[in-house]
Amino acid sequence: MIRFILAEDQGMVRGALAALLRLEADLQLVAEVADGEAAWRAVREQAPDLLVTDIEMPGLTGLELAQRIQRHGLATRVVIVTTFARAGYLRRALDAGVAGYLLKDAPASQLAQALRQVHRGGRAIDPQLAVDAWGEPDPLTERERQVLRLAGEGLGAHDIAARLNLSHGTVRNYLSEAIGKLGAGNRIEAYRLAHQKGWL
Repeated sequence: MIRFILAEDQGMVRGALAALLRLEADLQLVAEVADGEAAWRAVREQAPDLLVTDIEMPGLTGLELAQRIQRHGLATRVVIVTTFARAGYLRRALDAGVAGYLLKDAPASQLAQALRQVHRGGRAIDPQLAVDAWGEPDPLTERERQVLRLAGEGLGAHDIAARLNLSHGTVRNYLSEAIGKLGAGNRIEAYRLAHQKGWL
């Protein structure tokens, strides 16, 4: 049996995925959760073979979960199922050790096959995204990404500095670098461009 946890913040989507995957005789759903922190607790408690997770969730994102699992050296393999068909997300997911990256509009049979493939030690990546991922590289550093994400949430430089324990001048430098790399006119445009590319 392949034991897995399902993490998805939208109740209807989570219920549909759970119902479809329960039809597979070799897949055992051991926990359903609605946010990243609950997913992390479930992974620690259940030690599942797989974590099937969305990217955007309250608490921790799917990418942050994958990074945490990788950092702690846990055996659980991560499969992301998302609506975000963005090459930037896939590149970051692969860097975080994600073994599967599928889109929510894929057939249910494809998802079940992907879970089996990942459980066997393979990878399951949406083929068109895999091609796109090696097109335009992500120019942002991790710190530039953090600062730009907070700026996009409406925080000013002083607030970002306090949140990240940085100086005001350092935050301004990171923002300026990010704006320059993205060829944007200001921080809001830079945030919008980076978000569109999947780099945030």
